[in-house]
Amino acid sequence: MRLYYYAHTGHKKGLDRLKKATALLKKLNEKGLDTMLLVNDFRAGLVAREFGIKESINIETIQDIDAIAKMEDAIIIDSPENDRGRLEKYVNEFKEVFRFAQNCNDSSRYGETIIDYRDIIVDDIYFEKHKKENRVLFFLGDSDANKTILSNKDFFKEANMELLLGHYFYVKYENDLAKIFTKLYEAEEYIDLICSSKIVVTLSLQTALEAQISGAKVIFIDENNQEDCLKEILDNLQILTVNGFNIKEYKHIVLNEISDCNLISKKSDIIALTILNKLIS
Repeated sequence: MRLYYYAHTGHKKGLDRLKKATALLKKLNEKGLDTMLLVNDFRAGLVAREFGIKESINIETIQDIDAIAKMEDAIIIDSPENDRGRLEKYVNEFKEVFRFAQNCNDSSRYGETIIDYRDIIVDDIYFEKHKKENRVLFFLGDSDANKTILSNKDFFKEANMELLLGHYFYVKYENDLAKIFTKLYEAEEYIDLICSSKIVVTLSLQTALEAQISGAKVIFIDENNQEDCLKEILDNLQILTVNGFNIKEYKHIVLNEISDCNLISKKSDIIALTILNKLIS
């Protein structure tokens, strides 16, 4: 039996799901499971190597999982795609199907095991102690197809930040960004910079969680598209939010000290055990 983990990735979707996948897959590999990561593009597979997963297979959509996996295999799905009836087929055919909930109210549809939308999965490296550099790091996400940064360049010029580029940023785009930020870092430096930056500002929920657990002061820019249950998580972890690119609100938050966050357990350990117990029962 092999466990296939499908994480939906791409230029428009970014790599938050990939980061969760690599953290959980490393836990499953430690427990002796034979696993394989499934992604949507070659670049995502290269990034997975940076995060410790050496092998992956590219598939086009969620509907292609059964072109790779066999009936005796198990699968994990983290995707918002329309499965067009495939999920029911997968539940009926595969040994076990685990699916990440895609919103607060998502529930099992055909008997698949749901991994709660509220579950926080981050790599163990973020729980380690790291020396902090006195930098304000901004990470939008791995993609900026809509050029959100350029649309808010006045905000960034006043904020005096350093930029961590996304893996899907275009080369020519960097020339424009260099005029806005005091320094640019390549996407391959992601882990080191998230761990070592004193202040991290981001629109990525996954990055906000990783940075907060690593001990940074985190400011999450909320564009009012977050689920209510995740807003509760942000509050519990003392991750402060700015409503959009509001420079006055941002400066007020930066000047105020933040108390220590409520540390969370290594949820990936718990989820890995749940998966393992399901597979051996």
